[in-house]
Amino acid sequence: MEVYFREGLIVSKRVKILMIRVGGTNCDAETKRSLVELGAKVDVLHMNEIVKRKDKLTNYDALIIPGGFSFGDYVRAGAVWAKLLEAKLGKEIRAFVSKGKAVLGICNGFQVLIEMGLLPDLGEARPEATLAPNIPPGYNCRWVYVRHESSGKCVFTRKIPKGKVLRMPIAHSEGRLTFSKEREQELLKKLCEDDQLVLRYCRPNGEPAEGDYPFNPNGSFHDIAGICDSSGLVFGLMPHPERAFYVWQQPNWTREKAIPQYGDGKLIFEGLIDYLTKSH
Repeated sequence: MEVYFREGLIVSKRVKILMIRVGGTNCDAETKRSLVELGAKVDVLHMNEIVKRKDKLTNYDALIIPGGFSFGDYVRAGAVWAKLLEAKLGKEIRAFVSKGKAVLGICNGFQVLIEMGLLPDLGEARPEATLAPNIPPGYNCRWVYVRHESSGKCVFTRKIPKGKVLRMPIAHSEGRLTFSKEREQELLKKLCEDDQLVLRYCRPNGEPAEGDYPFNPNGSFHDIAGICDSSGLVFGLMPHPERAFYVWQQPNWTREKAIPQYGDGKLIFEGLIDYLTKSH
């Protein structure tokens, strides 16, 4: 039996994470490196390999849908991949979550989870939300600040203090989370009451962005940058934690007086590994 040591814990089974990719995926290497640094075993497989052997999914503890521009983001960002996943692996992914296993969608992966209806999971008819084109329009690639809003439901962030400000980059054209205009306040209330609002765009001091560009880089309703489902096991966010894992990935790291090794993105992956380690 293999034994692994991590932060004072002894675990008899190494955490195994599956990252799926398709044409247009481009953030899998950085995401894998971040997770391997934390001791996880990560397999990056094309979706077709899982479709051929659906039982493979049960061998893993978590599933990650990484960033990129799957299938060229035709129709809508993430829409084509979402339809394929729903048709070929939808039942298996939902069964995966029902067993207490975690799913993470980063940027394009978040778009996929929204299109599949796995998020926001408010008990409404699908789709419940959409990630619409940015306002102002166009591709936006910049570092942003987000504030952690969750009280502990989301397994990826439950060790991050509520109110903590994180700095990570965004890179997307369609990241503006919206609800039906007629019901947006009602659905926002449900999201907040069930502790599913995880990250909000904010100013450097933690004050809400209040829709102001560039603090809110895409016009997202209520400055929403990341949400989880009702179980806390499915998490989607527009910022890229894998691009903020090491401090040297930050644009101004050489100006820091005391240079730490890691950036804020590590906290997201660390939360996942901590949850999976303890679940073993």
